[in-house]
Amino acid sequence: MTQVFLAALFDLDGTLANTLADLANAVNHALTALGCPTHPLDAYRYFVGDGARHLCLRALPANRQYLADDVLRLMQAHYDAHCFDETRLYPGIPELVAALHRRGLRLAVLSNKPDMFTKRMIEHYFHPPLFDIVRGQMPDVPLKPDPTAARQIALELGLPPAQWLYLGDTNTDMRTARNAGMCAVGALWGFRDRAELLESGAQHLVATSEAVLQLLA
Repeated sequence: MTQVFLAALFDLDGTLANTLADLANAVNHALTALGCPTHPLDAYRYFVGDGARHLCLRALPANRQYLADDVLRLMQAHYDAHCFDETRLYPGIPELVAALHRRGLRLAVLSNKPDMFTKRMIEHYFHPPLFDIVRGQMPDVPLKPDPTAARQIALELGLPPAQWLYLGDTNTDMRTARNAGMCAVGALWGFRDRAELLESGAQHLVATSEAVLQLLA
């Protein structure tokens, strides 16, 4: 039986937008200021995805983990000023979101990026705003892959998790979708590879935004 989707939940970093360079530059800026070694861009593909503090911990040497709060503070200040320098939406994403909206799907964004940055980025790139809910890391709400935030979004929009397509690019996203009872769709254009997405529970893999629409056909 064909699954019917009435809503779509999107990750942000690595799914809607390629934010990697601006994130890497911000963390490397903080590391340099604190006298720590920096990392090449590709290393950040595996540092991001589980929240800003985890990003900073992963970037720090093992013997300097105590600097995490300082790195976080400096990184966020730099990112606040430079988060749009190199970040771009992936090809086809504006058209995909618009097409889903025209089809009547309810749309939402859920990111482990701090809520302020998540909302700012969506407001910057999407005109008019087509998402019903945009949510990032919130105080007292567990980060993904805990399903609490995803289930709360589904509840607020009045649609059961089984009717949601969840599009993300990391193991965190696939586990979030499966934990929440949503359909886990792995974006192959993002930060991680096919093997990771499959191992973490992806039910479908898509290489283009058009392939997402084909899942709804």
